[in-house]
Amino acid sequence: MSTREKLAAWSKGDYMEIYWALFWWRERCQGKFWRDILTFLLNRMARRHGGYIGNGAKFWEEPLLPHGLHGVYISRYAKIGAGCCIYQNVTIGEVNGKAPEIGEHCLIGAGAVLVGGIKVGDYVKIGAGAVVRTDIPSRATVVAQPARVIAKEDKR
Repeated sequence: MSTREKLAAWSKGDYMEIYWALFWWRERCQGKFWRDILTFLLNRMARRHGGYIGNGAKFWEEPLLPHGLHGVYISRYAKIGAGCCIYQNVTIGEVNGKAPEIGEHCLIGAGAVLVGGIKVGDYVKIGAGAVVRTDIPSRATVVAQPARVIAKEDKR
């Protein structure tokens, strides 16, 4: 991949290697001054692409983000296992300082919301638009609520 292609991919949010290199460097950094500078750079990079990964979020390895950080919000209290795939506009949020613990090799579909101190097992698939507020056992599939009619117009 040429330098031009890399810069174009990075500007779109598809080239996350720089972000994750800075992220892991911040995790190992001992000095407060350097941690603050790295946090500033990471927040600027994430904000440029419309995402946020909180300072303190734990990852066992880099998650797969097929659409970059576009709309992805991950709480600073979240713990995410190895091999997870997180699509765009996903919220992994906190309630009263407690955030989800996500197991290994999970797939989280576009627009899904996971909130509170819940535990998501290994190899779980969470469908697009699902709202998860309870624990999910391993190897389960979670989908959004079924569509229902709220009001129906009577045609005469």
